[in-house]
Amino acid sequence: MAEEAAVRAQADTVRRLKQDKADPDEIAKEVAKLLDMKAQLGADEGKQKFVLKTPKGTRDFGPKEMAIRERAFKAIISCFKRHGAEVIDTPVFELKETLTGKYGEDSKLIYDLKDQGGELLSLRYDLTVPFARYLAMNKITNIKRYHIAKVYRRDNPAMTRGRYREFYQCDFDIAGQFDPMIPDAECLKIVHEILSDLQLGDFVIKVNDRRILDGMFAVCGVPDSKFRTICSSVDKLDKVPWEEVRSEMVGEKGLSPEAADRIGEYVQLHGGLELIERLLQDPKLSQNKLAKEGLGDVKLLFEYLTLFGITGKISFDLSLARGLDYYTGVIFEAVLLQQEKEHVEEPVSVGSVAGGGRYDGLVGMFDPKGRKVPCVGVSIGIERIFSILEQRLEASEEKIRTTETQVLVASAQKKLLEERLKLISELWDAGIKAEMLYKKNPKLLNQLQYCEDTGIPLVAIVGEQELKDGVVKLRIVATREEVNVRRESLVEEIRIRTNQC
Repeated sequence: MAEEAAVRAQADTVRRLKQDKADPDEIAKEVAKLLDMKAQLGADEGKQKFVLKTPKGTRDFGPKEMAIRERAFKAIISCFKRHGAEVIDTPVFELKETLTGKYGEDSKLIYDLKDQGGELLSLRYDLTVPFARYLAMNKITNIKRYHIAKVYRRDNPAMTRGRYREFYQCDFDIAGQFDPMIPDAECLKIVHEILSDLQLGDFVIKVNDRRILDGMFAVCGVPDSKFRTICSSVDKLDKVPWEEVRSEMVGEKGLSPEAADRIGEYVQLHGGLELIERLLQDPKLSQNKLAKEGLGDVKLLFEYLTLFGITGKISFDLSLARGLDYYTGVIFEAVLLQQEKEHVEEPVSVGSVAGGGRYDGLVGMFDPKGRKVPCVGVSIGIERIFSILEQRLEASEEKIRTTETQVLVASAQKKLLEERLKLISELWDAGIKAEMLYKKNPKLLNQLQYCEDTGIPLVAIVGEQELKDGVVKLRIVATREEVNVRRESLVEEIRIRTNQC
């Protein structure tokens, strides 16, 4: 057929363009033409093998996974609300120019969309830049907010470690002019509360300050133009040894070996208030205005964290850099620890589960008059947390309930469908979570088995005798105990039994 020959010819064209590494836009145009030609073939299209899969770096979540996610979200939202946060939402895509130049070397991971209606758009990379745009656009100078939503990164995903191209972020931010370190300390307290509540295991929250880093780079002889790129190298120290980071600084980024060695003396230090005091006396750092300011604020932060009683989980760590360009002051990152062997004293990190910091200049980048709104915030790495919770539940073989049904409306004999429908309607109208089997005459044993399988705690049984007596037989699935309850008291009894008063 001529149509099939045309499709084959077009497929050859696409193959040739790909082999010649032609312009991506030209390849995309020819691919679109090929797909259009295949679609027009109609029935022949059905012969093509269609692979059912989710796109790379994404996944589906079944009822069990969603039950775990809801549990975690509930704990996190409860914490955010406990600290007085309001909730906002923003579009999933922004104008491309809104996101450009805010993420340093990570900007290459932004998903750009095709021109639609004259606007160049990108999928949001995080929730912080859209928040700053929202503040500037609405002239808001004071807010405490949380935002839970999906973000997108054109990354090479490592899904087994909770890294995706599409994933949720849970952000809490405090915007406004306040006395130093009070909001920053609250952000760290929130991270401590959430990680403790979720019982993920031992963790440490690393703290540093961008001003200390910049001051350190200056006294070590790093040129101003290389601050950010050297910063992103230092940020890799939690994943690779110092030797590799030093090699990247010198070999790839052109830093002098002497400057790299001086940086190495600082970035391998970590501790608490004692280390801060020591660095405040450091002959080089103490002469740098930025570093001195940063150290003074971190000292004040540690004093507040002592009052919150959480310094046991906090480490002042000079290797913490956090690559994003918009941070201006305190930065922090929470990592989970695991003890590899009993005789090893130093626990090892198994991954970051939260991060954040102060970004006082970001809102001003969007404001026409450059008005600054100081901000500090934290983002909970929820996907990493989900991965850990899922693995743990899989290992424990704990049965997870995927519904919240409180009671199954069942019948003891045949021809009682109408009575079941009347009773379940009464329960729904009273706000009780109820189910029934979609059969006219289900066997009682099958109805009870359904409760066992799904974890429904109660069965409300209607039978001929119960209808005569004006009662409903309430069965407690776990103990198999049965009690007769007056029809008018049934809702209250279910609430008491399921602790839903």
